[in-house]
Amino acid sequence: MKTDPGEFMTFQNDIIGSSPARHASMRPSVLLFGATSMLGFNLAQLFPETILPFVTLVNRCRSLRQWPVLNLDDPDWPETLFSRHEPKILLYCHAVCDVPKCEAAPGWAREINVEHVHRLLRVLPEKTKLVYVSSDHVFGGDGVYDEQSPPCPISVYGKTRVDAEELALTRPGSLVVRVGLPIGPSPNGRTGHWDWLRYRIQRNLPVTIVHDEFRSVVWAHDLAERVMQLAESSEMGVRHICATRTVSRVELANYLLSTFGETAHYRCESRYQRSAPHLGRVELASVYQGELFPID
Repeated sequence: MKTDPGEFMTFQNDIIGSSPARHASMRPSVLLFGATSMLGFNLAQLFPETILPFVTLVNRCRSLRQWPVLNLDDPDWPETLFSRHEPKILLYCHAVCDVPKCEAAPGWAREINVEHVHRLLRVLPEKTKLVYVSSDHVFGGDGVYDEQSPPCPISVYGKTRVDAEELALTRPGSLVVRVGLPIGPSPNGRTGHWDWLRYRIQRNLPVTIVHDEFRSVVWAHDLAERVMQLAESSEMGVRHICATRTVSRVELANYLLSTFGETAHYRCESRYQRSAPHLGRVELASVYQGELFPID
């Protein structure tokens, strides 16, 4: 059956609630660590009156220079920050997500992805709700995974995500949100699947697509809406944000190329040909029901 080419990037139910206008009259009550990430960037743009975003020093491209710098390498920095701000929510989107780099330098990956969370938890105010944004990389084998599925990471990156989740969940009232593959604009115009593909195609650079990777894919703008809804809700524990269906990287690339008005040839490769561990078919599902979750 033929489907709408954009269907795979919709949720399994309608989005209800948050909009920028609703927050326009509020003082910033949310701190965002990791505004250089795809999701973090879209969160900061969508809720400018609510969110105070922080970016890493090495990723301060032109579009981010007006935002303050995140400095979790300094053990005193978080405590100083929280003494100045009393946030209702901390959205934690900060992590090294480059799988090959994490494989090459596991100690460095653990320092940023795990130890930064540990350092933060020591000084985070009790009244601040921690929302740790995680990844479908906590899973690895082909399958459909809900919140009750045990993690089974296949990479150093995935293992650091599992460890960081466990740390976050030691704090009462915390929320861990697992997301799949967000599609949308990036801060530097070159990262994330949308910008990466367009950047390389328009410059006649070689493009390799992994044909046997299937993920839960959602527009980054919609994903940001849903994460904020969950953050402002009473939800705690682990929650998944699910797409309508899984999508292959090839199907995704073809759809995005059509939206760019581009025709291009690209090389296909199997995940088993990659130098670092690579996800196969990983679909996020949920055991929860309601406005924020799929309804069976």
